[in-house]
Amino acid sequence: MKLYKYCIISDLFHNNKKPTMTKCPNKCIPFSNLKKRKIEAEFIDKDVSSDAGVLLLREIDKQLNLTERLAVIIPDQRDPNRITHSLESLLKQRIYGLALGYEDLNDHDELRRDPAIQTAVDRTETLGSSSTLCRLENTATREVAFQAHEIIVDEFIKSFSSPPKELVLDFDPTDDPTYGQQEKHHYHGYYKNYCFLPLHVFCGSQLLVSYLRPSNIDGAKHAGPILSLLVKKFRSVWPNVKIIFRGDGGFARHILLGWCERNGVYYIVGIGKNKRLEKFSKQWREKAEKQFEQTQEKQKHFGEFSYAADTWKRKRRIICKAEYTDKGANTRYVVTNLDHKPADLYNEIYCLRGDMENRIKELKLDLHSGRTSCNDWWANQFRLLLSSMAYVLLDSLRRNVLQETELEKASCQTIRLRLFKIGAIIIRNTRRIRFLLSNHFPYKSLFHNSALSLYPG
Repeated sequence: MKLYKYCIISDLFHNNKKPTMTKCPNKCIPFSNLKKRKIEAEFIDKDVSSDAGVLLLREIDKQLNLTERLAVIIPDQRDPNRITHSLESLLKQRIYGLALGYEDLNDHDELRRDPAIQTAVDRTETLGSSSTLCRLENTATREVAFQAHEIIVDEFIKSFSSPPKELVLDFDPTDDPTYGQQEKHHYHGYYKNYCFLPLHVFCGSQLLVSYLRPSNIDGAKHAGPILSLLVKKFRSVWPNVKIIFRGDGGFARHILLGWCERNGVYYIVGIGKNKRLEKFSKQWREKAEKQFEQTQEKQKHFGEFSYAADTWKRKRRIICKAEYTDKGANTRYVVTNLDHKPADLYNEIYCLRGDMENRIKELKLDLHSGRTSCNDWWANQFRLLLSSMAYVLLDSLRRNVLQETELEKASCQTIRLRLFKIGAIIIRNTRRIRFLLSNHFPYKSLFHNSALSLYPG
């Protein structure tokens, strides 16, 4: 409070202006004493960074060549003689910034001077401003979005040292709230908000597709063509791979399931309950309820039957999970063409799709894929892809470097806090750039081993 009053008086005396906090002096910020010792903090104009762990991002990116390949597909209509910031350096700056938790372009008005981020981007000069990065995002086109997805899928294929026997492709939409008059934004009744409805595809923890869509469409819209392209790509590389399409009840569409049946693709998809399904599953539901009344313990039974919805042209195999607890009945259904036992299908295959929802949360909350606030549609799609590229880098670090460590199953946010957010003094001269890290950093060994895994020296 004393410091605040001092700032006000100082502003009034020296500037004769209204008091503002932005004019406060930075030096010698006082805190309460430690016994007889004064405690002061000070912002210094020297090469100090709180993001020294960005060096790990730099090395994983060099291994994948992700930003280098992305820069090649983006059209650059700038005058070569007047270019200060290359497309590759701008992409690194933006993607690394997202991985470090800086979601807004405005953040880069200060970050562009951060010596750690400059080093990661392979520069020693001031990086691109928020305006320059904004212009980069608005150069995006449909072709850029398609080719960027090809890069992500190619990276997925390269991640296998031998042909996989089975691939489970998880499809799921999510809401991406809009807050202005963005192109193609609509109100969505389920989410009760104006939003976009991006479709994500994962295989395990690996991201394959981040496809922006308007929200005034069916949740399964375009899932068929995307699945077709992925299946064609994977079978061209691995002809004998078994492919399973997995999704929630929004994907139980006859056209989509029929395509899978005609093309040798397996599927396991949720299906919403209705009166006819409840009639078919009556015996298992009643059995679960009766046993619960006798034991007062949760009961669960599985069954199967053939069923055809009104929009289907043929009957399909339905798996029923009839569960009864103290909260009442909880009955779920899935449709599938797999041959496993009903309990195994539900517990060991279908329920695992819940992990994909955690991956989407990482993408949205940790890597800010929901910051689609541009006016132009393709600029917003490009923003979604930039967050996706940041996810690919972090997931590759998690799978290839952090296996058998305490962070092998960590979220992107946890990896960021424990490995990237490291304070450092940076000394730069003509011969070397040195990052001086604290010897008391709690994850010193983990950081050291991760760095050696990426660049043995």
